[in-house]
Amino acid sequence: MVTANESCFHPHTFILLGIPGLEHLHVWISVPFFSMFLFAIIGNYTVLFIIFTDVSLHQPMYIYFTILALVDIILANSTVPKLLCIFWFHQNEIDFHTCLVQMFFVHTFSTIESGIFLAMAYDRYAAICNPLRYSVTVTPSVIIISGVFAVLRGVVYILPLPLLSERFHQYSSNVIVHSYCEHMAVVRLACADVSFNDHLGMAIGFLVLVMDSVLIALSYVMILRALLKLSVEARVKSFGTCISHVCAILSFYTPILSSSLVHRFGKNVPHHTHILLANSYLLVPPMMNPLVYGIRTKQIRERVAKFFLK
Repeated sequence: MVTANESCFHPHTFILLGIPGLEHLHVWISVPFFSMFLFAIIGNYTVLFIIFTDVSLHQPMYIYFTILALVDIILANSTVPKLLCIFWFHQNEIDFHTCLVQMFFVHTFSTIESGIFLAMAYDRYAAICNPLRYSVTVTPSVIIISGVFAVLRGVVYILPLPLLSERFHQYSSNVIVHSYCEHMAVVRLACADVSFNDHLGMAIGFLVLVMDSVLIALSYVMILRALLKLSVEARVKSFGTCISHVCAILSFYTPILSSSLVHRFGKNVPHHTHILLANSYLLVPPMMNPLVYGIRTKQIRERVAKFFLK
């Protein structure tokens, strides 16, 4: 392994440290990570199985659930298997180009998930604010187009990051002080000016985290205004359809926002806290989404109960 004290070189592999500073606890840390990963995979595959096998669930709302479950499966698989290899087998090496591929998948599918939540916010807005036109404005084709747009947006936003990172041929070290190939954790090792990458990453973060959350918040402001005009019974029933989406949004944006704030302003926060927060927004949403939608959505809850009772 080449150390940071030696001259610049082109690494064929990188070394991921896992959770730096907590190496002696890696085996114990792997237990909750593996548990969350297992729950995320089983939960999302269960949601997919229920929706695909039950014709009555082939409705617009459940198409969003399907897309979200697929995104969560890919997002969880993009980092956790390698992280468990680090924890259990000390397999810290990752190929240079594999690292860039992991960078692309992690950031792209996080961006896609944000786009799906934005589309689902519009779905809730249309269902509550314009219920008579819901079947016309939110059709399966509209949902598929919004899903394709979310995917294309994620690819367009994130693809420049690994492509720009590949142009750096000389690095001061091949040791990444992180558990996965996070964009800035990689490019900061380059023997070059990385300010453009830094600014581009911040711009993408602003477009995804800030703009999407603001638009989602605006949709719920309009939903609340519409709910205030309804009777108490109708208000409670209508808002009940939004609780699942609100919980899923909070489980996604809260870890990302916390990680971003700590990264930018928490200079005295231990580095392993940064890494744990960065991993939380890749594991918590995939674990929570099937739980939230499975419990809060009556049709899915009944199908799951019926399946296990059989």
